[in-house]
Amino acid sequence: MLAGGEGTRLRPLTRTIPKPVVPLAGRPHLAWMLDWLEYHGVREVLLLCGFLAERVRTRIGERHGRMRLTYVVEPEPLDTAGPLRLALDQGLLADRFFVLNGDILTDLDLAALASHHDVRRARATIALVEVDDARSYGCVPIDEQGRVQAFLEKMENPPTNLVNGGVYLLERGVVAERVPAGRRVSFEREVFPALVGQGLFGYPASCYWLDIGTLERYLEANRDLLAGKPAPPLGGRGLANPLIDGGAEVAGVVTAGSVVEAGCVIASGARVERSVVLGGARLERGAQVLDSVVAESAVIGCEARVGPGAIVGAGAEVAAKAVVGTGARIEPGARVAEASLATGASER
Repeated sequence: MLAGGEGTRLRPLTRTIPKPVVPLAGRPHLAWMLDWLEYHGVREVLLLCGFLAERVRTRIGERHGRMRLTYVVEPEPLDTAGPLRLALDQGLLADRFFVLNGDILTDLDLAALASHHDVRRARATIALVEVDDARSYGCVPIDEQGRVQAFLEKMENPPTNLVNGGVYLLERGVVAERVPAGRRVSFEREVFPALVGQGLFGYPASCYWLDIGTLERYLEANRDLLAGKPAPPLGGRGLANPLIDGGAEVAGVVTAGSVVEAGCVIASGARVERSVVLGGARLERGAQVLDSVVAESAVIGCEARVGPGAIVGAGAEVAAKAVVGTGARIEPGARVAEASLATGASER
């Protein structure tokens, strides 16, 4: 699993929490995806880490259920394919293996993907998902047999709404032959375009799928998990909605689609709507948080307002009656002064 990214689109949340373990519905994102892998019979997982790698290891450990976890830490950023070459050179790659992007949430059927790969004797198979707007993704047109016709990175007028789902099944020779050692290599820009017409297939999947790399989709993923929207093992857990940890003190209102973690205090008159409030954060009397994230140990003062679409970083303080407006990013430890208005760019 590719788990080395810095999560720049979720900053400042990811300045203190590695992207792979950003909390989703009360658990690290990676824990949900490891459940999914175990459900499909996977027993060995390589976690290809970079940024804040030791925090990922500390949070996830060496085993997950019946699966053994092995960490491969890149000495410098190697993009999406380079870490696989590092694992190959360490003797860790099987003859055939799945590759998973570390910023997706999906219930895709891995057995069906493997069958599609086998029948076509593919060298590499990409899971494809259909989206309403493909402009921000790599789109992948295929023929009637599933052969990839082109691998097109983000473009204004994509020829198809089938996009790269970030789940691949590869033969080891693809990495050995197509991924040079010791430098950054991209599956999307180098490896897959070079494999078109040489055993590269697409598998159109009918499944739940979400790229959680933006704040909007991160909050959507939380709401979907609370609503049981994905298939098992992700869905069907009967989670409370809203999800409020028993170690939180809540005297205010927390609406459906929200998560409040342990150690949080939601004072009388405060309101949390479709938002995530992480461990130890505090909302004082009359504070409001709408469609936003309040990171660990942050404080939202009396009658202050946050959101929509805002992130308040770890340990930050929003003073009484201040407004953290649409799209604002408040850096960890920063302070928003009383009665001020913070919008757009980060406050420090």
